[in-house]
Amino acid sequence: MITISLCMIVKNEEKVLARCLDSICDLMDEIIIVDTGSTDRTKEIAAKYTDKIYDFVWINDFAAARNFAFSKATKEYIYSADADEVVNLENHERFRILKENLVPEIEIVQMKYGNQLAHNTVYNFDEEYRPKLFKRLREFVWEEPIHETVRTQPVVFDSDIVITHLPENLHAGRDLAAFGRMWERRQPISARLHEMYAKELFIAGTPENFADAEEFFETSVCDVNRSGDEVLQACLVVARAARYAGDEGKFFKHIMKVVAGGECSEACFELGEYYFAKKDYDEAVIWFYNAKFETSPILNIRLGGERALERLAECYDCLGDEAQALLYRRMIEDGREAN
Repeated sequence: MITISLCMIVKNEEKVLARCLDSICDLMDEIIIVDTGSTDRTKEIAAKYTDKIYDFVWINDFAAARNFAFSKATKEYIYSADADEVVNLENHERFRILKENLVPEIEIVQMKYGNQLAHNTVYNFDEEYRPKLFKRLREFVWEEPIHETVRTQPVVFDSDIVITHLPENLHAGRDLAAFGRMWERRQPISARLHEMYAKELFIAGTPENFADAEEFFETSVCDVNRSGDEVLQACLVVARAARYAGDEGKFFKHIMKVVAGGECSEACFELGEYYFAKKDYDEAVIWFYNAKFETSPILNIRLGGERALERLAECYDCLGDEAQALLYRRMIEDGREAN
C-alpha cells in the first residue's frame, strides 16, 4: 500500500476546512497545512488534524505556495486538495481501493473534479479530469531496446474518483485582480492563462472588469506571437468591453473579426445583445438563435445554451409572441431536468 501526504494551502477557511478534512483525513498518512495569512479560526481547526502547520507569506503566487507545501511532504505520494472540496462516501471507498492497489509505476493520478457548473466557475464542464495525486520522487528509467531513451513523460492514471467542489463563494474577483496585476507588471501571460482570463471574464466579469482588461486584450489582438485561438479570445473580450462602453466602431471591428474567422456562440450572443439593446428584436432573435443552435461556445457554455434560450424567450415576449416565448422557456426547463 502506498503512503500519502496531504498538502493544502489555506486562508480563512474556517467554514469549510473541517468538512474537507473529515472526508479524507483517514486516508492520509501525513497532513500538511500551509496558511497564507488567515485571520479566522483556520489554523485552530487545522491543529485538530495535524501538527504540521506552516506559515507562508503571501506573494500573490499560488504556485509558490503550493511548491512550499509540497516541499514539506515526506510520503511516497502527495495529494493536493483545496478546502472547498469534499470526497463523499462512494468516492472515499474508491480512493481507499486506489491507495491499496496503486502500482509504483503510476506517477500521476487524475480524478474527476465535479459540481463545476452549479457554482458558475471558470470551467465549462461539470466534471473534468484534474491531476490530484502525485508521486513525490520521480524515478527515471530507460526504455526502448535500441536507440534507448529516458522516459520523460509521466505515467498518468485516470481514476474513477470524483471530487465534489462545494465553494462557499466565487473567486472571480480575486482571480481577475491577479490577472490585472500581472498585466500591470508586464509579466508574461501564457496561452493557458490567456484562455483562463478570457473565460473568467465571460463567466463572471463585470463591466468594470472588462474595462480593466481591455488594454491587455487589445494588445493580444495585435500580438504576432499569439495563436489564432488567443486572438479570437481577445477579440471577444475587447468587443464586449466596447459594447459595455457604447463604442460601436470598436465593437463591430472586433466582433466581425471573430465572425469572419468562424462563428462561435459568444460572437452571436454579443450581436444579439447589441440588437436587443437597440430594441431590434427581430434581428436579435437571429443572433441568439445562432448562438444556441448553429454555433458552439468557447468561453462560456451558457451563452450557447440556457442564456441564449432566455434571451430568445425575452425577445419573443417583446414581439408579443407568447407561444414562441413559452417554447423556449420549456426548453430551458427540459435542460435543467435533464441535468
